[in-house]
Amino acid sequence: MIPRYSRPAMTAIWEPTMKFQIWLEIEAHACDAQAELGVIPKDAAKAIWDRGAFEVARIDEIEAETKHDVIAFLTNVAEHVGPEARYLHQGMTSSDVLDTCLSVQLARATDILLEDMDALLNALKRRAEEHKYTVTIGRSHAIHAEPTTFGVKLAGHYAAFARNRDRLVAARAEIATCAISGAVGTFANIDPSVEIHVAEKMGLTPEPVSTQVIPRDRHAMFFAVLGVIASSIENLSIEVRHLQRSELREAEEYFSPGQKGSSAMPHKRNPVLSENLTGLARIVRSAVTPALENVALWHERDISHSSVERMIGPDATVTLDFALSRLTGMIEKLVVYPDQMKANLDSMGGLHNSQRVLLALTQKGASREDAYRLVQESAMSAWREGSAFIDKLKVDDKIAEFMTHSEIESLFDLEYHTKHVDTIFARVFNPS
Repeated sequence: MIPRYSRPAMTAIWEPTMKFQIWLEIEAHACDAQAELGVIPKDAAKAIWDRGAFEVARIDEIEAETKHDVIAFLTNVAEHVGPEARYLHQGMTSSDVLDTCLSVQLARATDILLEDMDALLNALKRRAEEHKYTVTIGRSHAIHAEPTTFGVKLAGHYAAFARNRDRLVAARAEIATCAISGAVGTFANIDPSVEIHVAEKMGLTPEPVSTQVIPRDRHAMFFAVLGVIASSIENLSIEVRHLQRSELREAEEYFSPGQKGSSAMPHKRNPVLSENLTGLARIVRSAVTPALENVALWHERDISHSSVERMIGPDATVTLDFALSRLTGMIEKLVVYPDQMKANLDSMGGLHNSQRVLLALTQKGASREDAYRLVQESAMSAWREGSAFIDKLKVDDKIAEFMTHSEIESLFDLEYHTKHVDTIFARVFNPS
């Protein structure tokens, strides 16, 4: 995490003070449950809440000697609580605290990410509706294909992020589990009701089987979902980067007053936001493979996953939070040039109608093979010469055997390509 790509609400979740506060709450709630069972005195449980405190610097000092963060934490808390601290951590193991805390942090981080997703979806919907009928050329292999609308383009990205939101909700449910089951997860020294109580208080659900650690397939799925979201961010960012190319100039990032594009060339207006988002997406996706590798632990537990999660947990969520916010701002302020879109569409002399001519010829009796050959000959000639495709079709005697000039002209209606835009929008924004 670096400040340049961080936002305060998300980074706060991963600060040491927040982590140790969650640890303290887990321990205190466990003491409450233990007190209800008669395992520890109720006065002791109350003392944990009343006098439980810690200092990050002191914990670090103790850990430097003990080489164990949870023991260092418990020792520091005991310095504040006094004799009643002997009832802390009864029947628990370190992973009960660490894993349950991580679940809380990831769940809270997901709540922020869901808010980010909602803001992005709102921006995409608004801009899609704004450009619902803004006609532009669709491209396959970066080559002119057939017309679409800029609104349809954005609707497609909206649909992707709507799916991603559903995935994120599911990932939150999968990651939000609690383990207070003791050494090797058998509850030998702690009653399962303690886990149920802590889970309820911390907004989690009990882990069915926690072999001392929460199974890491849950975490693997969580980070995989973050990776998919990152890829969707990059997909939209690359679209903007391409549309801003000097050769296209169909859309561009907002260029604010006083902004500079290059230290050497004053004319430059670079797609810095979308390029940055492409890079940030790589960082988020880099967490996926380590998370998958964390699934395979030795027997009931080892700590090979620990160092990985201490890095990818904060880095992936903080980076994705920043990226989603940046993407939302970019879409909200994206400058769109409909006239340039239309000019680019027309620049190939109407070649985008080739399929319609092909289909019309087959309906007039030509075989598909012959129709394809005839249309391609005219299309390639128009492409080489930079001439109008319709003119090439009209002077082809073989095509004249199947269609009149007026029939050919009827195949060059731009609205033909946008007649189902309403249907697409209804499917995306008003699904039944």
